[in-house]
This record gives sequence, C-alpha cells and structure tokens, in this order.
Amino acid sequence: MASQTGVIVQQSLNALLEDLSFLPVLHDQARKQAFTSLAAILSTPNHIHKSFLRVPLEKGKVVRIPAFRVQHNDTLGPYKGGIRFHESVNEEEVINLAALMTLKNALYEVPFGGGKGGVAINPRDFSDKELHLICEKYVRYFSDILGPDKDIPAPDVGTGEREMDWMMAEYKSINPGKPYRGSFTGKSIVNGGSLGRREATGKGVYFTFRYLLHDFLLEQKQFLLKNNNRFAKTALSLAEKPITIAVQGFGNVGSIAALEAYQCTYLQNKVVAVSDRNVTLYNAEGLDIPALIEFTSLNRGELPVTNEQLSAAKIVAKIKPRDAVLYVNVDVLLLAALEDQIHKQNMEQIKATIIIEGANAPITGEADTFLSNKGVIIIPDILANAGGVIVSYFEWLQGRETQFYSEAEVFQLLYEKMKTTLDIILPHYFAAPLPLRQNCYIQAVMKLCTILYRHGKLY
Repeated sequence: MASQTGVIVQQSLNALLEDLSFLPVLHDQARKQAFTSLAAILSTPNHIHKSFLRVPLEKGKVVRIPAFRVQHNDTLGPYKGGIRFHESVNEEEVINLAALMTLKNALYEVPFGGGKGGVAINPRDFSDKELHLICEKYVRYFSDILGPDKDIPAPDVGTGEREMDWMMAEYKSINPGKPYRGSFTGKSIVNGGSLGRREATGKGVYFTFRYLLHDFLLEQKQFLLKNNNRFAKTALSLAEKPITIAVQGFGNVGSIAALEAYQCTYLQNKVVAVSDRNVTLYNAEGLDIPALIEFTSLNRGELPVTNEQLSAAKIVAKIKPRDAVLYVNVDVLLLAALEDQIHKQNMEQIKATIIIEGANAPITGEADTFLSNKGVIIIPDILANAGGVIVSYFEWLQGRETQFYSEAEVFQLLYEKMKTTLDIILPHYFAAPLPLRQNCYIQAVMKLCTILYRHGKLY
C-alpha cells in the first residue's frame, strides 16, 4: 500500500488499539496480536493481476500494453472498483486506489470490497476501433477473476459508459448462459445501467460540501461554537456568506459538481475558476457553467483556449495557465483531476480554506498535514467522491432484480446514504483535533476490523 494511505490506516489501528471500548473482548497480548494481524491484512492486497494486452493497431503494427487488476480486500463483499485508461497507470498506483476503495465501501456501508484496474494508455492516441479491442482484450485476459459475485469493474479516469458496455458484451460472450448484467456497472441506460450513475460522483462531491456548510452548520451552530476547534472556526467563518469556488478538472466529476454549485439555492456560492489539462478560465463575477458544459460537449471535452472561442460561445472569462486554478484567491478549491496536485512545492501557495477531493489522492501526505494544521477543512476522497460506487451498488441491485429506479429515486437514495455517514462523522470531526480524513479512516477501519474479527481472520 502506498505511503499516505498506509500511514493513516496504521494511525487508525493505533488509535483503536488504545480504545478499549472497541472489541472489548480482546485483552493484553491477544489484543496486540489481533491488531498486528489487522495491519498485515489491510496493508496488503489479496491479489495483484498483471498482463500485457497484445493489440494489433490499424496502422499494421502490434503493441503490448500493461494492464492491471488489483483485488485488495473482499471482507465486505465482491471486489469493486473502476478501470482507468491513463498513461500514468502503474502497479503501485492501482494498489493504492484499490485499498482506498476498500476503505470507501466500508465507510459508507456498501457491501463490496475494494478493487481497481488500469490500462497504461492515453485513450486519445487510439481510434475507437482500437479502444474497443483493448476493452475486449482486458476482459479476456482477466475473465477468470471478473463476475457479478467476484469482481465488478466500473468507469474511472479515461473510461465511461461506452467502455463498460463493450466490456460487459465481451463478458457475456465469454460466459454464455450465466448472469452478466451485474458484471460491470456504469453502463449505458439501454444496456442495464442506472439513471443518475454518470452524474453520481459529481453530485455526491458537491453534496458533502453543501451538507457540511449548510445543513450541518445551521443545525449544529451552537455545537460548533461550543467546541470551537480550528476546523469549526473555518466552517463558522463562511456561514451564510457569499462563497467563491475554483474547480480543477472539468471532466465528468468536476463539471457536474460545478453545475451543482451553479444551480444551488442553499448557499450563496459561485464558481469563479475552472481548469482542464490545457487552461484555467477565470471570472470574478462567476462563470457560465452551463455554457462551458455545452462547449466541452462539442469539443471532445475540452474548455475554450482562445478569446475567439470564448467570444463565439458567449462566455466571459480570462484565460490563465492550467495550474493557476490551484492558486486563485477563493474560499473553496475542488480537486477533480488526478493524484498529487497539491504537494510540498506548492502547498504554501494554496489560499482556499476548504478543499474538496473529487479526485483520488490529489493531496500528498505532507501537504495534507500542513494544510490541516492551518485549519483548512479537507473533505477527503474517501468521503467526498463515493457517489459513484454508491450508485454503482444501486445499479448492481437493479440488474439483479431487473427493476429500475427513477433518476429522482436514485439521487434521493444517494443523498440519504451519504447523509447517514456524514451525520456519524461530522460530530466527531468538529469535537476533536483530528482531520476529517483521519475520522473517516477510523470509522472505515472499525467496520473492517469488526467483520474480520467476527470471521475469525485475526488468529
């Protein structure tokens, strides 16, 4: 397991070891031995599957592409996690993301374990026909370990419903006569996908922020004033005030979260900056998010990069360098791009007092500690971006029952699921000095430890 996740899991285990009210049946040496076992189980994946996909390209040559599927832990149910297509994919990254999925599912009481997959390509370098073949090859190479009750992939960076449709079709052809609808989630609606799945992660990301700064803050204002820890001070400083937001990454997650902010009537917030891999766009009065989404839908997902494009789309914005979005003077920074965006070299330049992790692991451990010590509220990936896997669970259920929810029902179920967890986590967070990430990890590790003990896996 990569360092940051591993360190926080170990810190959580150390805290639970000292808390004698947790697993009180374990005492003295037996307790120490059990927690040593827990550390070994949670710090290592159950299985690492790696292959090189042999793909003949349309230009005639054959390439061999590294592909991974890591199955971290299945204590709570079948492995579950996305497949990303990105040139940075490597074994260590996939292991860490699989571990994060284990913890995320445990935190939200979703009956899945943690898994993750990846293919080391830039999808833009391949034709649709070649990408289709890569998807088929991935399923063929890993067919023995995939299935509705084994390991259930979903979309991630660089993949979407199209790729999941292709993969499920290949799984179906390999396994004639066997149940197949639940083999992949994040599929298109006509192919058994769930309404609301595409928007789920972005909506969930914004919901965690809105719930903390509106619903919870208004209901628990006296509680926050009484505790008055550094994070409570940060939240109270923004209560019922105009809020500015910057969004790094304007893909599926970032654009949906930005649209949620644009349309929100609970908070006085406006999105003043957005970015993608090419550019940052800034407007102190607030950007026209629907117009930006329409532009990206017509331009392969990319934001305007010239004044001519902005003018043609009737969008008012200043063009800034790509990474400028991180350093804009805003209240809230939403990170919806890739890992390690805030680190030792740039952490002191961050001005936002609330950071939301729409992406996985966008803040390094050192930067996380530095910002938390300043009183910055960091809504961590494990809490913020679980909307996708929660609605994937609803999709999996709907496929098994062949009864489908309306979009309104899906979002209502999503918000109720997230609210239940937030109502457990936030009081602990604002009553103690620990960062929100640590509170979430402790809750997730408690769930996993309890089930592993009940399964007799600690002896």
